[in-house]
Order: sequence, then structure tokens, then C-alpha cells
Amino acid sequence: MLVSISRGAAEGEDRLAELSELARTAGVEVVGSVLQVRSKPDPRYLVGRGRLEDLVVETMQKGAGLIIFGRDLSPAQARAIADFTELKVIDRTQLILDIFAQRARSSDGKLQVELAQLKYRLPRLTHEDGGLSRLTGGIGGQGPGETKLEIDRRRARERITRLERDIEKLSKQRAVRRGRRRRNQLPVVSIVGYTNAGKSTLLNRLTHSQVFVEDKLFATLDPTSRRLRFPRDREVIVTDTVGFIKDLPSDLVNAFRATLEELTHADLLLHVIDASDPRMDEHTEDVGNILDGLGLSNVPRLLLLNKIDLLEDGRGEAIARRTGGFLISAEQEEGFEEFLSAAERILWQEGAAEKGYILGDSGN
Repeated sequence: MLVSISRGAAEGEDRLAELSELARTAGVEVVGSVLQVRSKPDPRYLVGRGRLEDLVVETMQKGAGLIIFGRDLSPAQARAIADFTELKVIDRTQLILDIFAQRARSSDGKLQVELAQLKYRLPRLTHEDGGLSRLTGGIGGQGPGETKLEIDRRRARERITRLERDIEKLSKQRAVRRGRRRRNQLPVVSIVGYTNAGKSTLLNRLTHSQVFVEDKLFATLDPTSRRLRFPRDREVIVTDTVGFIKDLPSDLVNAFRATLEELTHADLLLHVIDASDPRMDEHTEDVGNILDGLGLSNVPRLLLLNKIDLLEDGRGEAIARRTGGFLISAEQEEGFEEFLSAAERILWQEGAAEKGYILGDSGN
């Protein structure tokens, strides 16, 4: 069962639709959804107690064994709702973390996902059955020893420290590769955008590669790099990055900062937008805010309005005039010439090397 709380019905429906797509991506079967419009969340149950009672009845009728909330729950709220409903309860952040855990393939990605999960779970480690009676000191120990809860927390903190050290080591290795790229004078073009906007399809079409593509959120998690040859024997490194999403969990942003920092060394960002999505403007703004938050405001950026093959005649041109973007269809390989010409002008403009544009790395 999906549960969303919002100040307005339209916003709530949008959030439920995205939550449903996240659940589908995670392999969860959705049997129903609940939207409550209220000005302020209930401090204990997020939704009102009466609505929660109705929810319990509905979950029993539909045979649901899991409740997913579209907002983040505090540890106290998660416990209170789970105790009240006697069902497993997770929130949006935990759902996204589970998706990332399923899809991480590289050792780098796995480390970053594990770090994010541990940071999320640490404040949520609680006594399951009193805890204080489960002592592990025993005879020969100094005092009663540590509780199992304390041991779990200590081990989690030690693991977090070790993961942060390993990720920092990988970050330094990428810095070495960046140095090699500087010497080779290879510019870097990074593809960014909202999740499922068509970034990996664009990478495949541009570089004639076979990067995994799926019509699900976060189909690409591990950064992928390929070479693209421009006219006059010019080459660039093209990188595909993890898709962004509204209110990206802070633990994920922090854990993936080592990967996302590669964007700061890009010479050009290709911001891919799903022009057929009714929430296009909102998603564009969300991605822009994340890029600005990463300190990428000054990196040259081209807007690519993708999936124009799904638009009605004339609608694409109107969006292009309003946004200043380039109309493309990554699936049909349409509209590439115009934006590639613009990219070439940016990457090899006169004096670019002196300005530092031809510096960067793909992260792989």
C-alpha cells in the first residue's frame, strides 16, 4: 500500500505516481494507494489516526504486507506506525536505497550504496525486545558488558568509517586519472538529467555502445564512459551518470558525492529532459537545483528535449522556443546534428585550453 500526504491534491497525485513507479522499479506489487490532503503532517503517525485505522482495514482487505510512505519518516514515526498497523513500514528514502542496492554493479557503486544505507539505518537501530536484558559480557567481563544494540551501533559506525576511507581512496584514484586526461587534452561531456529521461539511450546512440537500458527509474546507477569522435579527428569522453530525482535523499547525495564530483570536472553538461513528461518543467528545475547545489552553475550546459517522437505535432517546437533547448529523439536518433555542432563550438572554441575547458575525466 502506498501512502502520500500533501497540501494539495494535484501535488499529491504526482507524488503518488512517482512513488508507484519507484515501487515498480523495486519489484514491489502495488495493490492500492492512499492520499491524504492536510496542511500539516501528524507528528506521530504522519497521517491522522482515523486515516491510519482505515488504512489497516484496507491493507487486510487487499492482503498487503508492506506500507510505503511517500515522505521520509522519523525513527519514532516509523516505529509508531509499525506498532499500530503490525505491518512492515518503510519510507521513500528506504525504497530508493533498496533500488540502488539492487542495481549497484561496480565495487565503487556498492560501497557508496552500503554507506548510504548504514547512515540511514544507524539512528533507526532500536531495542527489539527490551534489548537491555540481552547482555553479551558474561563471566570474566568487566561489568555487564555491551548490549546487543550497542554492539550493533558500534559495528555500524566502524563500518561507516571504513567505507568512507575506501571511497576516499577511490576518489584519489579518479584524481590520478583526471591528471592523465589533462595531459591527453581529452574534453569530457557528462550526460545528466532526471531519472528515466533517456540518458543511457542517448549514450548508446552517440557512441554505438550497448549500455544497459530499461524503462524503469534508476536503470543506470554506475557511471559509464565511452569515447565519441567529432569531425577533424577530435575525441571526447562521454559519461552517463545516475539519474536525479526530486528530494534526492541527503545520505545518497553524500555517499555518491565521490562519483558526482566527476561532474565538476566536465567541460560540458548535456541535460537530457523527457519532453513528453507532463512534469517536465518541475523535473528540469529539480535537476538544475541539484546541479547548482553541487557547485556546477558555471559549467556550460545544453538542454536536450528528448522523446519528441512521443509529442504531438508542433508541441516540441513550442517547448524549444520557451526553453531554448534542442529537440531530439535518442530512440530514433533524430536531432543530433544541431546539438553536436553546438557542443563542438563550446568544447573547441578559441582559447578553450587556456580557459581550462579541455580538462576533465570520465570517472572510469
